[in-house]
Amino acid sequence: MWKWALLIHVVFFSNTDQLLVLADKRMEGEEGTSTMEEKMRKFKRICVFCGSRTGYKSSFSDAALQIGKQLVDRKIDLVYGGGSVGLMGLVSKTVFDGGRHVLGIIPKALLSHEISGETIGDLKVVEDMHQRKSEMAKNADAFIALPGGYGTMEELLEIIAWSQFGIHEKPVGLLNVCGYYNSLLALFDKGVEEGFIEDSARQIVVVADSAEELIKKLEEYVPVHDRVAPRQSWEVNQLLVSESTTSVTSQKS
Repeated sequence: MWKWALLIHVVFFSNTDQLLVLADKRMEGEEGTSTMEEKMRKFKRICVFCGSRTGYKSSFSDAALQIGKQLVDRKIDLVYGGGSVGLMGLVSKTVFDGGRHVLGIIPKALLSHEISGETIGDLKVVEDMHQRKSEMAKNADAFIALPGGYGTMEELLEIIAWSQFGIHEKPVGLLNVCGYYNSLLALFDKGVEEGFIEDSARQIVVVADSAEELIKKLEEYVPVHDRVAPRQSWEVNQLLVSESTTSVTSQKS
């Protein structure tokens, strides 16, 4: 009788140990899944820098439409330069027609140049270009640059520099449509080669050839570069928040 009790006792604890091991493994798996989920960024709003022209290739317009569709499919709102023409118009109309919120930010001086007909979504009018970029940065969780001219490139480079300086840690993406930005990326690499850009800072720019791939990479982005100065040392409110009086209008396309 005693032998049977001992046998049952051993089997009971043996099974318990196995259950504990299985439970531990399950918890580790759940913890790993949770960690992966935490690492994946979830965006509410993405700022898109792009041209007030469509360019000569149809692929540029196609890319703008793809970005807009991806934002709609992922339930992400749009922040952009406020124009209704060019690639800006294509992205904003796609997002707006898809039921997502659109916030355009534009300086007074560009109202007649970048808006043709009715505005799309909400429009915030600011005093100058610096306030435009500050408002765009304040209202976005990430940034994407499509093909564009000097203005688009200047917006892209400033937001990259702000990341390097430590002003923000938001992902910055480049949709390299048909190799449009190959020369710019080569210049960045040259900067690393010649000792003007840290190799880790080169990783600030996330690059992809398709809209879907780019947003996925932005969700997985983790900063690896050294900040020039801690964020607390910057007067962030001065940089990311416009203090001037602005006006907001809401109209449908």
